Amino acid sequence: MKKVVAFLLVVILLLGLAGCGNTADTQTEDTGDTQSSDTGSTSEEQVELVVFAAASMTETLNEIAELYKEVAPNVTLTFNFDSSGTLKTQIEEGADCDLFISAGQKQMDQLDISADASVNTDGLDFVDAATRLNLLENKVTLVVPQDNPAGIESFDDLAARLESGDVFMAMGNSDVPVGQYTQKILAYYGLDETTLANAGLITYGTNVKEVTTQVSEASVDCGVIYCTDAFSAGLTVIDSATAEMCGQVIYPAAVLKNSAHPDEAKAFLDYLSTEDAMAVFESVGFSPVA
Repeated sequence: MKKVVAFLLVVILLLGLAGCGNTADTQTEDTGDTQSSDTGSTSEEQVELVVFAAASMTETLNEIAELYKEVAPNVTLTFNFDSSGTLKTQIEEGADCDLFISAGQKQMDQLDISADASVNTDGLDFVDAATRLNLLENKVTLVVPQDNPAGIESFDDLAARLESGDVFMAMGNSDVPVGQYTQKILAYYGLDETTLANAGLITYGTNVKEVTTQVSEASVDCGVIYCTDAFSAGLTVIDSATAEMCGQVIYPAAVLKNSAHPDEAKAFLDYLSTEDAMAVFESVGFSPVA
C-alpha cells in the first residue's frame, strides 16, 4: 500500500513540473512576439532628399535644414548649390534630384512641359507642374567693396561711368539668372554689353557667389548681385534695381517627376512656405511673393 501511494505522489509531482514548463515557454514566446511588434511599429524609414537650389540660397537653406530635423527627423537633406543654369543642365543630363529651386523662371520653364514652347524649346518634361509655385522674391542690387574706392553712387552713376570707360564691373554669365537681370539693366540704359566687355570694363562669374567674391576681394569696382548675397557677404548696397529696370526676381520651386521620394519632397517644399522657414528667408532680404 505504501508503495502505491509513493508512486502516485511521484506521478502528481511530474505532471505539475511539466505544466509549469509549458507555462514558462508560452510566456517566453508571447514576450518575444510583443517585442518584435513594438520594434516594428517604432521604426521609421530614413529618406535622403536631394535638393538642387540656386547658389544665392546657400546660407538660408542650410539654416532651414537644421530646423527641419525637428519636423522630419527621418529625412536627410542633401543640397547641390550652383547657378540655376548649371543645375538645369545637370537635371536634364539625368542627375538625381527630388526638388529644384531656381533663381529665375526661365530655367524652371525649360524643364516644364506645360511652359511656353518658345522657352521650353526641347520639350523637356521633368517638372511636376502640380507642385510648382513661386516661392520667394529677391532684389538685384549694386554693391561695392569696402569703403567704395571708386566712389560709385548709383545705377545711374554706374551707367554713365561705363559709357565713359572708367569703371570695372563684375556680373554673372548670360546663362545665370543674375547675369540675365544685369543684361536687362544694361539694356535699360542703352548700353551694349559686348562693346563694354571688349573694352575690358566687364568681368564675369559663373554664379552669383563668384561675382560676390570678386567684389569682396576688391578685384573690381562694383558688381551686380542679389541683396541676399550682399547681406551674407557684408557688402555695401549702393542701389537696388526697380522692376522697370529688370523685372521681378522670382524664385520658382517644384518637385521633379523622377523624384525617388515625391511625397517627402512635397512635404519639404510645403515647409519652406511656413512662418518658421520664411522668417529665415526674410532675415537676409528674401520676401514672400505678393
